Amino acid sequence: MHGFGVMEFQLVLLRRMADFRPELVEEALGRLGVTRAGMREVNKRWQAMVRAPGFPSGGRRYTAVLGAPEAVVDRRIGDLRCSARQWVLPLWPGLRFEVLLGPGGAELNAWLVRAPGTPAPVMRTLADLTPWSCVVADLGTAFPPAVPREGSAPTRFRLDFTAPDTGGRPRACTADFTWGLLQEVRPA
Repeated sequence: MHGFGVMEFQLVLLRRMADFRPELVEEALGRLGVTRAGMREVNKRWQAMVRAPGFPSGGRRYTAVLGAPEAVVDRRIGDLRCSARQWVLPLWPGLRFEVLLGPGGAELNAWLVRAPGTPAPVMRTLADLTPWSCVVADLGTAFPPAVPREGSAPTRFRLDFTAPDTGGRPRACTADFTWGLLQEVRPA
């Protein structure tokens, strides 16, 4: 897509994260040399592109703007055979943007995941769960059993879980994620 690549796609992800963490988004925009207005304009272009007749769908949509994936991994979810395609996004070097495709190339999920070989952060208490510190799988592994819930928008996800507070007392909480990246933790 002319004029739309990795840099612009990162801005699309940031636009949705700004609803939860405007201060972190401002910091990221500064590192990228982009203004809030520039981010909004790029997001507006993305929305127009994905709604345009003839714009690719499924995994082809992401390949059109991000290029060939860094990795393609076969996965089984129950009886379902899936393909996970992963791309590097410079803003999040320890993560990968992953699109999970089902049979026929249908998009099942798109979010940030931990990069292969990159250790998850150490998470022992609620104090370890800071915004943008982990992805859905990291939290689910650290505090099982985490119960997934639908988020408030297609790019959002929630996990209900129990973790110790700084005094060691268990606390029931809900974690909100945007594009798979932790945004906030609050009491359940």
